[in-house]
Amino acid sequence: MTTLREDLEPQAAAPATPRPVPRSATGVDRLFVGGARAVGATVLAITGGIGLFLAVQAVPTLQRYGLAFFTETQWQPEADVLGIASVLVGTVTVAAVALAVAFPLALTTALYISEYAPARVRPGLVSMVDLMAAVPSIIHGLLWAVLLQPYASGIARWLHTYLGFLPVFQVDTDPTAAMWEQSRYTASAFVAGLAVAMMVLPMACAVMREVFAQAPAGEREAALALGSTRWGMIRAVVLPFGRGGVIGGTMLGLGRALGETIAVVLIVSPSFELKVRPLEVGTNTVSALIANRFGESSASQLSALLTAGLVLFLLTLVINTLAAVVVARSRSGAGTDL
Repeated sequence: MTTLREDLEPQAAAPATPRPVPRSATGVDRLFVGGARAVGATVLAITGGIGLFLAVQAVPTLQRYGLAFFTETQWQPEADVLGIASVLVGTVTVAAVALAVAFPLALTTALYISEYAPARVRPGLVSMVDLMAAVPSIIHGLLWAVLLQPYASGIARWLHTYLGFLPVFQVDTDPTAAMWEQSRYTASAFVAGLAVAMMVLPMACAVMREVFAQAPAGEREAALALGSTRWGMIRAVVLPFGRGGVIGGTMLGLGRALGETIAVVLIVSPSFELKVRPLEVGTNTVSALIANRFGESSASQLSALLTAGLVLFLLTLVINTLAAVVVARSRSGAGTDL
């Protein structure tokens, strides 16, 4: 028998042992994880297969022309002279014009929708911007080639008149002549860049808008409570937080601009001159070159076109990968100083 004193003494507590928590997915979670992995592996396999196919097809061209294929400006299959230096410059020029126009429009549109637009009209504005991405590129090409090119030529002439002292705005004609040569300002990288800008704008705007909307509400309210104006709050909180989204959206737009084909084919006058004068008639891009020459190419020419496609594929892949990394970091605010 135990005494009363022994009964009143506290019993020693049993040692606490952690409860095991299963780490492996079960049920629906396992199905989702398996499906996500399968989709990711399929995308990687397709991308790798495309790169491998282009690399194999490029071997004959690289063996035949070597590094001269990347430095030669002319594309003359009948003379056995093939090179992509001029089309690479044209590709970068069209993309640069597109970004120069699309970036400020995308940034200001994203800021207006996320910070200034009334709540009742915001969903409509978001839908309208997203709807722009659904317009086929051939429609943009026809619109600018047929309807808007005369107005773009007038803008190009104005830029040549007042900024012609800069090499990038020079055109081989007199802009002040009584009968100015409108044809010198048409079918140029500038007009093609304007068309491409309208296609990359929705993509860049969507990324920027999503990142701006994730700016912490506490920091927004703190800035306003300290007497900041709305624009001051945007400069102090929203823009620093969304810096990664701005960079990522711009780079995604650049990847789209580098690979645009149909609109450029409909607008530009093919030329193989190594020049960085976007206002002047004549240019070419890698994608437009492939689209124009693919149907009439021999086996050796087809290999050369696929080699050009490989260069564009690698360039676009690198840009989109960097953009994805930057956008992924910006979603959680990582790497931003508030």
